[in-house]
Amino acid sequence: MTAIAPILHSGRLLSSSLLAALLLFLLRPSSALIHLYSKPFSYTFLDAPARFAVPISASGICGSLHIANPILACSPLHSPSNGTDGDLAIGVRFVLISRGTCSFEEKVRNAQDAGFQTAIIYDDQDKGNLYSMVGSSSGINIHAVFVSKTSGHSLKKLTRGIDGECCINSSYEETAGTVLVISFVSLVVIISVVATFLFARNCHLLRRGARSRPTSVKREAVELLPCFVYESSGSNGKHTGETCAICLEEYKDGEMLRVLPCKHEFHLECVDSWLTKWGTFCPVCKNEVGSP
Repeated sequence: MTAIAPILHSGRLLSSSLLAALLLFLLRPSSALIHLYSKPFSYTFLDAPARFAVPISASGICGSLHIANPILACSPLHSPSNGTDGDLAIGVRFVLISRGTCSFEEKVRNAQDAGFQTAIIYDDQDKGNLYSMVGSSSGINIHAVFVSKTSGHSLKKLTRGIDGECCINSSYEETAGTVLVISFVSLVVIISVVATFLFARNCHLLRRGARSRPTSVKREAVELLPCFVYESSGSNGKHTGETCAICLEEYKDGEMLRVLPCKHEFHLECVDSWLTKWGTFCPVCKNEVGSP
């Protein structure tokens, strides 16, 4: 079993690496999509939902988009129903907030206290990747997403506060891709584990078989096999051949031949050397010497 330990260890390392890759994939920020309908065009922006806010359902959510006042939302926000938007602030309301000064959680709580159902926070720095905002989920009952600086400025420029102009949906392509990758990685892990087990098992069986099977015959046992003096004139079909299959030399009168249990005969020196050094079977028919 000690010879198999390195194989099993390699299999465990491979499985661990694949599982680690799977976990890294699962722990990365999940993406959603923001759709802004501003006549005559519509725009789509990628976002990362906050981990502490209410998740957005598969059906998505739509409403009117408003710019936070103050824009950093680090203090209580003015509700659109009490501001210049008047009766436009009905239904589901989104608020666009800039990152900075205070925590994500504080911004989301201020948006919730002001009566907004979704907070869209955009980055104040130019970065390539989005990440999920973190915070305490206690008491949070609205949605929150994070977008890039470029997306935030575009939303700020195009928003009109009209009901239904902004929608947030789960990225179905992302979801399908996640399922596909998870399935593929799981399949690879299962195949790797099974292949490692079968390979280690076969190696163990081969080694055990090699250890249990003798590689030569003891000289005492070989000397017990019958032998006779070869005479060509008196063979009359009593011998299996006229040539030794080991040295390929023809038999000569007076030479000692040894007969194996399978009835094949060879030069005594040739077959004795074969059985005590190289094999336990007949060089012609491959039958074991101990077999009848």
